[in-house]
Amino acid sequence: MNTSRNQFNIGRGTVIHGKWHSQAYLVERLLGRGATGTVYLVNGPDGAAALKFSNSLSITAEMNVLKAFAKVQGSSLGPSLLDADDWESGYGVQPFYVMEYIQGPTLSAFIRMRGSSWIGVLLLQLLENLQTLHEAGWIFGDIKPDNLIVSGPPFALRCIDVGGTTKMGRAIKEYTEFFDRGYWRAGSRKAEPSYDLFAAAMVAINLVYPERFSRNEEGIKQLEAKVRQKKELQAIAPVLIKALQGKYSSASAMRTELLVSLNSETKKKEPVNRRSAVRKNNGRAIYKQKRKERGLFTLAAVLFIAVVYVLYVLTELLI
Repeated sequence: MNTSRNQFNIGRGTVIHGKWHSQAYLVERLLGRGATGTVYLVNGPDGAAALKFSNSLSITAEMNVLKAFAKVQGSSLGPSLLDADDWESGYGVQPFYVMEYIQGPTLSAFIRMRGSSWIGVLLLQLLENLQTLHEAGWIFGDIKPDNLIVSGPPFALRCIDVGGTTKMGRAIKEYTEFFDRGYWRAGSRKAEPSYDLFAAAMVAINLVYPERFSRNEEGIKQLEAKVRQKKELQAIAPVLIKALQGKYSSASAMRTELLVSLNSETKKKEPVNRRSAVRKNNGRAIYKQKRKERGLFTLAAVLFIAVVYVLYVLTELLI
């Protein structure tokens, strides 16, 4: 096991015994590595779970976030916290915590499978979750599609990595450049709601630009142009651009305007759909009428031929 910088390499089948709570966890496979630790899929007393090794300071902060999530009834924010303990091995005492294992595709994979029409719907869910998190005094920080899983059905957007979550007012401790407003020269890295809302808009952009692009000298103007160029984002473009410009003070304000935009787009499509349905129904009626007329014509022709044949036969008999 390599313990440098908390980058653990633990083989499948290793059993991790908690020092204080005496729970045992059988390692199945590596789930991922990040700046704050390493996560494994394990089998525990309650079945599949995700076990994370990290340093004690990171674990304390992340557990506080998960506990804050747990206080929100009905929230689908982060995974549930199941256990926290130390693993005493030949390499020393290693702190870890165990959380709910959330199954499902990443947000990017889900959109590839289901289509871009889901972007607005799932963005609404993300903003609702962010509002709850912000009200609890936390900023998510490292928002990106890789940190978001779509579980279900019913489909629900879940946050699976809270390693970058930061107390409001402090400096963001973990971020990914493409989603970071500091990288785009659109603002500071202060942990505040507008930082997360910028990243949420960048998530929508990344879903239609899966091959992430680099910043040019235009900065924020470059992003605005990218939003306007994609028809998939046309309905919600004004909302995304306001978020990129830092014009929303809360996730709920952004969500309200996003909902209005999506409803307006639905209403625009409804008359078109109705006209299409009318045309389709009219087409079916015309087709049925023509088919009926053809049937009557055929019947008349058959009767005419039958009458002519009968007359021919009678004529022959009389002669």
